[in-house]
Amino acid sequence: MAHITRRSLFDRAAKVALSSLAATGALGGFAPKHASAQQPAKPQNWLSLTDEPALEPALPIIDPHHHLWDRPGDRYLLDELVADARAHNVRQTVFVECTSMYRADGPEEFKVVGETEFVQGIAAMSASGRYGQTRVAAGIVGTADLLLGDRVAPVLEAQIAASPQRFRGIRHRAAWADRSVVPNQPADLPPHVLLDSGFRRGYAYLRKYGLSFEGWVYHTHIADLTDLARAFPDTPIVFNHLGGPIGVGSYAGRRDEVFAAWKVAVADLAKCPNVVAKVGGIQMVVNGYGWHERKRPPTSDELLEANARWYRYTIEQFGPRRCMFESNFPVDRLSCSYTVLWNQFKKLTKEFSADERAAMFHDTALRVYRLARH
Repeated sequence: MAHITRRSLFDRAAKVALSSLAATGALGGFAPKHASAQQPAKPQNWLSLTDEPALEPALPIIDPHHHLWDRPGDRYLLDELVADARAHNVRQTVFVECTSMYRADGPEEFKVVGETEFVQGIAAMSASGRYGQTRVAAGIVGTADLLLGDRVAPVLEAQIAASPQRFRGIRHRAAWADRSVVPNQPADLPPHVLLDSGFRRGYAYLRKYGLSFEGWVYHTHIADLTDLARAFPDTPIVFNHLGGPIGVGSYAGRRDEVFAAWKVAVADLAKCPNVVAKVGGIQMVVNGYGWHERKRPPTSDELLEANARWYRYTIEQFGPRRCMFESNFPVDRLSCSYTVLWNQFKKLTKEFSADERAAMFHDTALRVYRLARH
């Protein structure tokens, strides 16, 4: 991984959050108010301070959720991802939109297609085999403004045309929280976009084009996603990041209370057969664990101790065959290494059957994103 020149990893995260907030909420939409030079500097090789060998390195993995970007002082492209994933047997990955490389010119609603064109090129590079066995971006999830209603159809067609063999779905940011959590949230971001009638007119086109929907909300809005799933039972939904349980701002110090409310919402969502769950993505700043503020990053045992109840409850409600583990890199890289992240998943599932583990590490993602076996 190329080192990033920054006074601290925390400052780096804050800048990434600010640049990504408007369209993706990739860092949970949280730009900490206290991100400043007052934060103690960390060594550039901070992640290497916790070094673990990969457990079960032959276990096949599909990573169904990562990003790629090249931003000022912050680069995460093919080389960086391949280097992070090398210790584990990551066979394929799925790219999820993150406001990368939008077109500079042309109609506003079509600028998002530039991201798919960019990732399609990286996927072709990876498919050459010159960068190792991992097939990066074998599936691509882009974005489109579903609030366009009927006018979103040509945008969806352009997205598919930009990567006809890999384009699989749409993520439209729906992660809204109060200002104590997201101080830089755009003023025009509707708090309940998934319930908007114009959004739903656009959403209806996903079924027509055979596309899935990535449901990225905070725990306070999981019910909106459930309502959407029931209104469109023939459209597959992928539940992102366990519904983003918030642990900062007005929710700081209330983890047990958040967990109790989250459990009720997740159980209701899991009743929708068209929804599958990504298990992971809760090492973001917004989740409130503060791993990035430690002198050393967490071990896989420490991660599992903090995360296990969220993971186990999700798997219990959805079942292993409707669950898939995710990295959410490089966002979760703020808190831990790729090797440590996947080690916790392997430790979590040591009591599951071989078939159940294969589903969560590989087969669910293979099926949901319609990937060719590699």
